[in-house]
Amino acid sequence: MLSASLGSDRYLIVNCNGGLNQIRTAISDMVAVAYIMTAVLVIPKMDTQSFYHDSSTFSDIFDELHFITTLQQDVRIVKELPKELEHVPRAQKHFTSWSNVGYYKEMAQLWNEYQVINVVESDSILANNDLPLDVQRLRCRAMYHALRFPPSIESLGKELVDRLRTQSGKYIAVHLSYEKDMLAFTGCTSGLTDAESEELRIMRENTKDWKVKDINPTEQRKGGFCPLTPKEVGIFLRAIGYPPSTLIYVAFGEIYGGDARLSELKSYFPNLVSKEKLATKEELNAVSKHSTQTAALDYIVSLESDVFVPSSSDNMARAIEGHRRFFVHRKTISPDRKGLAKLFDELERGKLKISSFAERVQQMHKNRRGSPRKRKGAAPGMKGEERFKTEEFFYDNPYHECICSPKGV
Repeated sequence: MLSASLGSDRYLIVNCNGGLNQIRTAISDMVAVAYIMTAVLVIPKMDTQSFYHDSSTFSDIFDELHFITTLQQDVRIVKELPKELEHVPRAQKHFTSWSNVGYYKEMAQLWNEYQVINVVESDSILANNDLPLDVQRLRCRAMYHALRFPPSIESLGKELVDRLRTQSGKYIAVHLSYEKDMLAFTGCTSGLTDAESEELRIMRENTKDWKVKDINPTEQRKGGFCPLTPKEVGIFLRAIGYPPSTLIYVAFGEIYGGDARLSELKSYFPNLVSKEKLATKEELNAVSKHSTQTAALDYIVSLESDVFVPSSSDNMARAIEGHRRFFVHRKTISPDRKGLAKLFDELERGKLKISSFAERVQQMHKNRRGSPRKRKGAAPGMKGEERFKTEEFFYDNPYHECICSPKGV
């Protein structure tokens, strides 16, 4: 067991950027780094200058007191840096991605010269594997217990779940990742008009933070890197075996193409609802000052669903799937987008009948329903940082360190 930071006078400061789930993973990792380096963690600040342009503070997104008290036996957390340390020299440190405990033990030598370390970047700062069990379990404790949403968001999220249960008893949550920026970034244009595809290309070209500009949309889709379209989600769910009467909660930001494109899914499942339809305007206004808060509502409703189906493998989808695994492997159906792209094309060209399509879809997904399995390792032949990038992310599947083993696994 590593020594905790409870009596330390060394402080870690960090700015977190990105969307809700990037922030959650960054904070959970920083809790573990503070523990390893025997440091006090200052409540993280949110980077308001990032691509997302969200002005949230920590307490806008999370229950601050709950966060501090839940982790008080592991890491000391304070709201602000002590005033006497506000103007002392600080180490400005960009920690190396995917690092292990040995690396952070070396970084602890910075305490010989500084009392405060300002962490410049907080993305993927810890390895996925080969960390001590107490560190891995602390990451889970931070992610799944300490980072609770504020009471106003938690209560409204649970109220929306109750309203869904009252309607139908059970429901499926579909995370429909089909926002304009998502499509522009990935270069995915299947089902779009030429004008829409060109609009996305221009957006990608003009966004300085996006390094890759020239993308072949056909190759992206064949490789399984594109989200399912709303229409494809409808076809997929029917092929899996869900009847048109199924109640479906759709979690999304702003669908590119608006209601017209969403209607492509609704034509297969008329019983389609979202937070905008379940909650009153007054309820939504109370928790919609920031995009992270409305994303938190989708997170809660998706987490509590009977079945969760993500249309892509973006940060939100992966975070919810990992959280559902933590809660004893709640059912999540993860579409094989690479395999489905081929089947959709064959169906479109009339080379495959709908009955044969359904049989192949069901066969393809019999082992993609959230059952217990070990995290996937690196792709063969990968070395250095690329090797770590191809591993399954720790929070996507915290089995086995944070989840008890079922019999036979």
